Amino acid sequence: MLDREGFRPNVGIILLNQKNQVFWGKRIRSHSWQFPQGGIDRGETPEQAMYRELHEEVGLLPEHVNIVARTRDWLRYEVPDRFIRRDARGHYKGQKQIWYLLRLTAQDWHLNLRATNHPEFDAWRWNDYWVPLDVVVEFKRGVYEMALTELARYLPRSQGHRHRPPRNEAFQRAVPPLQITGAPVGLELPPGASFDPDPQPVHLPQQSNLAK
Repeated sequence: MLDREGFRPNVGIILLNQKNQVFWGKRIRSHSWQFPQGGIDRGETPEQAMYRELHEEVGLLPEHVNIVARTRDWLRYEVPDRFIRRDARGHYKGQKQIWYLLRLTAQDWHLNLRATNHPEFDAWRWNDYWVPLDVVVEFKRGVYEMALTELARYLPRSQGHRHRPPRNEAFQRAVPPLQITGAPVGLELPPGASFDPDPQPVHLPQQSNLAK
């Protein structure tokens, strides 16, 4: 489902814990990290799509979260041609997103990366609000910065997270790697990350999921 300009309606999710840290997921079999996100199906409202994606990607239900805020308007990013199927080139341009800021009201153990047979993540961690954008696929970084900046006003003042740090200290800082016990050889995860091994092979479309 595309709009007249070739953008697919989509939702993004910034999930906060009680320390105002955010859920940060490692895309399955890749070295990029991101927030949960996904397309809005025909007939869905953005909020309905957000709750569906929340369950599909991290296993949470509506009763596990509170909605804190959402972006006022659509935020857009274009997807490079090399990530677009050949039959969609010339029609599909990218994503337009409504971003939601959620507060987790349940325990961490409710998080489940294997809630469906098509997982998006194979590891996750709690990260400071101003996530390091250099581990996000490049064409999404601008939207991440816009969403985090717009929604930061809804964080408690006392936490010191409302004001964006200088770009060279936060947005371009890499997450320090750490070898995690039980993770495949060569897989590097940041401190505090949880690796969730995939019990069965998952066959993902070659080009589609970076744009999801």
